[in-house]
Parts: sequence; C-alpha cells; structure tokens
Amino acid sequence: MLQNQKELFGIPQGVHYLNCAYMSPLAKPVLEAGQKGLLRKTQPWEVSSLDFFDEVEQLKSAFAALLQPAVTPPPAHRIAILPSVSYGFATVMHNVMPLPGRKIVTVDEVFPSSYYTWKRLADDNGMSVQVVKAPATAGSKGQAWNQAILDAIDEDTLVVSLPHIHWANGTKFMLADIAAKARSFGAWLVVDGTQSVGVLPFDMEAIQPDALICAGYKWLLGPYGLSMAWFGPRLDGGRPLEENWMPRLNSENFAGLVNYQPAYKPAAARFSMGETSSFIHIPMQLAATRLISAWGIENIQDYCRRLSSPFASQLEKLGCKIEQEAWRSAHILGVRLPENLNRESFAEELKKRNIFVSYRGDYLRISCHLFNDEQDFEELVEGVGSRE
Repeated sequence: MLQNQKELFGIPQGVHYLNCAYMSPLAKPVLEAGQKGLLRKTQPWEVSSLDFFDEVEQLKSAFAALLQPAVTPPPAHRIAILPSVSYGFATVMHNVMPLPGRKIVTVDEVFPSSYYTWKRLADDNGMSVQVVKAPATAGSKGQAWNQAILDAIDEDTLVVSLPHIHWANGTKFMLADIAAKARSFGAWLVVDGTQSVGVLPFDMEAIQPDALICAGYKWLLGPYGLSMAWFGPRLDGGRPLEENWMPRLNSENFAGLVNYQPAYKPAAARFSMGETSSFIHIPMQLAATRLISAWGIENIQDYCRRLSSPFASQLEKLGCKIEQEAWRSAHILGVRLPENLNRESFAEELKKRNIFVSYRGDYLRISCHLFNDEQDFEELVEGVGSRE
C-alpha cells in the first residue's frame, strides 16, 4: 500500500493543509524542474529548435498514459496543451454546431467557467441551459442526483457538460452511464476532470468523452497557468481558437516557417495554445505527471480513502452531514456543518489551529492527498468538536 509522501512537499510542521482542491503544493521534483527551466532562459543560445517540441510531446504522452495506462503507446495525438480550463471549454464551444431549440444539460453549482461558456452558446443561438439541481433530501443525494441527470438527457439535448467529481461537495457522477445516454441521442459529452484526473481513475474506454479538460495546478500537482485536454475524434478537423504556428505540419523546421503550411498536425495538436513550449511550465507539469504515474492513481485514491473515511465517520457523529461513501470521492469531502455551530468562531478556531480548508457554497470542502496524515484530520475533528 502507498504510504504518506509528506517528505516530498515543503509543508511546515504544524500546518494542516487539507485544501488540495484549491491548489496543490509543489512537490520537490516539480519545483526543481521549474528552477532548471527558469535558468534555461539565462542562456538562450543553448535552446535548440527541437527543445520547443520534445518535452511537449513527452508531456502529452505522459498525460495520455494517466488516462489510458493499458494502451501502449498512449495516444498522445489526442492531447492538447492549454492555458486554462476555460480555454478548453471555449474550444469545444467553437466547434459545436448550435441548433436553436436544443438544450445543454449541466449540474447545479458547476464551476463558473463551464456554466458561462454554455450560457453564451445558448443565449447567442436560441438554446437553453438545463441545470440539474441536487435533490432536496435530508440524506444521501448522489444516487438521486445521478438519476436526475440521466432523466434530463433526451432528444433535445445537444451537449452534456459536467465534472467527474463535483468541485464543491465531492459527489461522484457516474459518467459511464451518463455517457451512454448522451451517445444514444448523439449529444456531445464534455467533462471537467480538474477535481479528479490524477487522483481518481478515469475509465476512458467506458466514458469516451468528446472532450476531457483538466487544470494542472490541483490534483495534477503542476504549476498555475497550464491545463491539458483530451479531444476525441468528434473534434478531428475542428477549428482552433487561434492560428499559431506550432500545430502546423513541419513547424520543427524553423528555417522553413515562411513556407506557410495549410495542414495541421494530426488530431488534437491544432487546439494547443500559442507558446505551448513554456520552458518553465512544461518541465514542471512533466515532472508532476511522472510522479503521479509512479505512485499510481488507484493507489493515491486508496490512500485518501484509508485516511479520510474514519474521520468522515467521526465528523458525522459530531452532527456533520456527508454524502454516503458509495457516492462520494475519497479525496474531497463536502461537509455540511451542524446548524448549531457558530461559523465565525469555527473559522477562527481553524485559523488558530493552522487548518486550511475551503468553503464552497453550503459546504466545508476538505480535500486530502499523499502529503496529509492522521494528525491533519485529528486537528480538524477536534476543531469541529470544540465549537459545538
């Protein structure tokens, strides 16, 4: 079983950082890769034309292997390098043929970049956005919420857009079932994997999304300012947001760049951003992706489960409400605090104990990784208990 890896992260003793869903700390190998990349710019004469491409392709292959580890070689031609998740959503929107009267299905309190994208497409083209709300039940919501999403997908659905894990409360969406229903009506499936890819296995074969878009600075343990996407066959031949030179055929030949090339490199390459080959971001994300691969995503999720589940039970005994284990991730716990708990004094208690979490909507969001241990959760539980 995978054990705690706190020694690889620069978290001071006494700091209880349960907030990886907000932003991961940098692991030492990732930091070192960034420092080396920064120093390269001090000697630009040492940077060759191939340096603009080699590490980018290595990163694409490494990320593809996280998604399809059983495939050799991994299909790196399906990966695009992006500056942000919103750029990925805009790319997909740019290639969806709008149909007046049709609808886009998403879920309640989805991350804003996703909602704003589809609201724009709907408003500009006489379409609608159907937001599937979490059921107003006292107990578990996951099963009923997933069923409501399935029920919302019908012949009027043009796009289904949702995360793998809800960013605020950790609810798991059963993407294989949702994908099958979407495909039966010819609807696009666009998945935000930001809060899951890198920490929770993603069954690419079963889900087969048209697009899977992931920020790198959370569970992929990379730098801020870099995202990655998987674009499926439906986007082959699509139109990119920008017409930069790197995705064109033969762009490695710097001397021939003035021989303008109408053809793109295969598949998803055309969707990568300009200045893809950041000599700081790319090596950092590559180091982080290799670290995740070495640990194994299933092993990371197992560690989070072994760590968080006992303390989730303790929080429930203190009056907190948490989704049933079958319908939640192990790495994000969305906790509804007891109604008699004074929120302001509780926030002060967490601050005093150096406990770092997030508030998202009605939830206290607790998110753990390999740098967390039992003491982090013990402090949190004691903090809840002391504020009853």
